[in-house]
Amino acid sequence: MKTISTRLFAIAALLFATSFAASAQFNLGRVIQGAVKTTKALTLSDKDLAEYASQAVAQMDKTNTVLPEDSPYTQRLRRLTVGLKEADGIPLNFKVYQTSEVNAFACPDGSVRVYTGIMDLLDDNELLGVIGHEIGHVMKHHSRKAMKNELLQGALADAIASADGRLAALTDSQLGELGRAFGSAKYSRKQESEADDCGYEFLVDNGRNPWGMVMAFEKMQALESQGGSSQTYLQKMFSDHPDTAARIKKMKKRCEKDGYTRP
Repeated sequence: MKTISTRLFAIAALLFATSFAASAQFNLGRVIQGAVKTTKALTLSDKDLAEYASQAVAQMDKTNTVLPEDSPYTQRLRRLTVGLKEADGIPLNFKVYQTSEVNAFACPDGSVRVYTGIMDLLDDNELLGVIGHEIGHVMKHHSRKAMKNELLQGALADAIASADGRLAALTDSQLGELGRAFGSAKYSRKQESEADDCGYEFLVDNGRNPWGMVMAFEKMQALESQGGSSQTYLQKMFSDHPDTAARIKKMKKRCEKDGYTRP
């Protein structure tokens, strides 16, 4: 009887071990598959990322109302950005989206999109300050990093993993998802501070008054305190209240130190 029980125990142990090994192998397979997807996304070249960005922005341009060249909004943007051809070797292009949303963003390929909602809110100096800040994110490669993180997610990672060394063809829906990520990207304190500094230098290097960045931040902060924080741009730029005042103070000191006059 004892021998039979011992044999049954041994068989049960063997079955458990086999089952566990199969389960472990299955889970390991899933882990490896996930790692392959991640590796492929992480090894995308800057050229690949720029191509994805261009495709995503092109899709956004299709799904949003892009104002024509004879629009007062577009003419104003052209006037403000005349001579702003490139940033750190990245060619820039500017368009206006007709929407009441207060927002602006720049993509890794140099595409800058400004919404009429924010243009109605800010004067020329303030608007140029916002544009400089957004271009700062591109120059410091923050938008590229945010895009790479987005490409690691869900269906986008699946599409890239299945491309077998080629640039994956994303669907319109996937490109739209990627484009929306540009408009709603949130950055860390460090990244926002770096974009402030880089945007400041970009404006100065192109003969613009950097006080516009300070003035834009002040106006945005005032609107936020009045309950305007539901706006996309306010959410992504000023999610950390104590840090906002410090950023404004830092930019003010820099403008004064460099001898710039507040408009």
